[in-house]
Amino acid sequence: MRVLVTGAAGFIGSTLAEALLKRGDSVVGLDNFNDYYSPARKRANAAALAAYEGFAMHEVDLRDEDGLAALLAKGAFDAVAHLAAMANVRYSIERAPLYADVNIRGTVNVLEAMRKAGVPHAVFASTSSVYGNTEQLPFREDDPLGRPLAPYPASKIAGELLGYTYHNLFDISFTAVRFFSVYGERGRPDMMPFIITDCIAHGRTFSLYDAGEMYRDWTYVGDIVKGVVAALDRPLGYERLNLGRGQPVRMADFVELVEALVGQRARMETPPAPASEPRVTYADISRASELLDYRPSVTVDEGMQRFWAWYQQQGLSGPAQLTAGPKV
Repeated sequence: MRVLVTGAAGFIGSTLAEALLKRGDSVVGLDNFNDYYSPARKRANAAALAAYEGFAMHEVDLRDEDGLAALLAKGAFDAVAHLAAMANVRYSIERAPLYADVNIRGTVNVLEAMRKAGVPHAVFASTSSVYGNTEQLPFREDDPLGRPLAPYPASKIAGELLGYTYHNLFDISFTAVRFFSVYGERGRPDMMPFIITDCIAHGRTFSLYDAGEMYRDWTYVGDIVKGVVAALDRPLGYERLNLGRGQPVRMADFVELVEALVGQRARMETPPAPASEPRVTYADISRASELLDYRPSVTVDEGMQRFWAWYQQQGLSGPAQLTAGPKV
């Protein structure tokens, strides 16, 4: 199979691209290497992929309509894994125009380029944040999505709806996979597992909302990628599927897990959760299990051990650690 992976230099995108390459697929990566966090980290991910035969990276922005169209037109792709986006719920709060431009217009550009090039199948990275503060537990794909808590999930809902439009009008198969609290090797420095680990390792203070009485459905990146690969292999017409572990973890317990790994106590502030944060994320994965044979297998304990080993191997626990967090 020949696949275009957008966001291929990022955390999940590079892990997906590597999994596809390891099984013998041909992969073309797209990334704009922006400075939301250190471009050097993305360059390092891209360099690791460049060691594989059958991989090529193109530096193209989702907002570059002509560049996307040209890349899709000459690629002879069987599918597109559209992972590129502006992410992070909290960062989106005061940046709605940017998130609309990249995540909504950028997704239209991808779908339009697919239509023109005759690419039949897309897998779209959505998010558990689309559910907002739903009262339904666990989160089911047929829950109503009319009340997103921030611009980021609103932009992802728009992407899912656009996917249906292109499926309806142009028969493009479109599977939206809703990621639940992904963590693991190559993790982004703006994500909570990295922030908590980095702060504990270096004795810095971080905020733990509601004193840790919130729950997140932490899902190891390798399990997420297996779900995405299965979705690429199985065009389903139009589908929305949860990719989580289905076992929410209390945040205070998660911090204790990281403390044990690092061997140091956390320094925390415990402010109330802002309006952008749901109390619980909890995936019902029965539909993904049925349609994709999705079976997450890595426990949070095991996954965080792998993350901590990677973090140390990167030299991040010593004085030469890379700066964490997005640039404004």
